[in-house]
Amino acid sequence: MSHPPLRLDIKRRLTSRSDRVKCVDLHPSEPWMLCALYSGHVHVMNYENQQMVKDFEVCDLPVRSARFVARKNWVVTGSDDMQIRVFNYNTLEKVHSFEAHSDYVRSIAVHPTQPLILTSSDDMLIKLWNWEKMWACQRVFEGHIHYVMQIVFNPKDNNTFASASLDRTVKVWQLGSNVANFTLEGHEKGVNCVDYYH
Repeated sequence: MSHPPLRLDIKRRLTSRSDRVKCVDLHPSEPWMLCALYSGHVHVMNYENQQMVKDFEVCDLPVRSARFVARKNWVVTGSDDMQIRVFNYNTLEKVHSFEAHSDYVRSIAVHPTQPLILTSSDDMLIKLWNWEKMWACQRVFEGHIHYVMQIVFNPKDNNTFASASLDRTVKVWQLGSNVANFTLEGHEKGVNCVDYYH
C-alpha cells in the first residue's frame, strides 16, 4: 500500500539573499529563527513579521552550525575555521571563542538543562564542552570513521545522544562513556542528519 506524498501548507516564506543556508534553529520563546550561512554570517529573523532582527559576521568562512542557548541569551556557532564562538544575541558581544576541532565543525547540540554543548566535526570526533568550567572539554567520543554530520540529544533521556556520519552509520551514545552504546548500520550512503521522535 503506497501513501500519497506529504503536502504541507507554507504559512510564511522567509527569504534572505545570501550564500547557502547551512543550519537553522528556533528560539524556544521568541519568534526568532537563527540561520547560519555559508558566507560566514549569522542571521536572526523574526518569522512572524519576516524582519531581520540581527545580522552579524562570525568569520570569513562558512558557518555550518549555530544554536540558541536561550537561558544564557547566547548564540553558539561552529565554522570551517574549526572555532566555536559564543555571542550574546542582545548585544552581539563575543563572549568566548576557542578552537574545538582539527577540521570543519559540522554540528552543535545544546544540553537542555546542564551547562554543556556537544560539537561534531570532519575530524570524525564528537566533543563535550562545559561552559561553567571555562569551556573545558569534558569528553571526546570516538568511533566514527568519516565526517560526523549531526548530533542530537535524546529529549526523553538527556544523558544520551545520537550522531549521524558519512561512514553510513548512526551511533547512540551516553555522556558518561566515550564509546557508543550501539551502532545502527544499513545505509548505502553517508547519513547527513538524525533526530529523535518527540
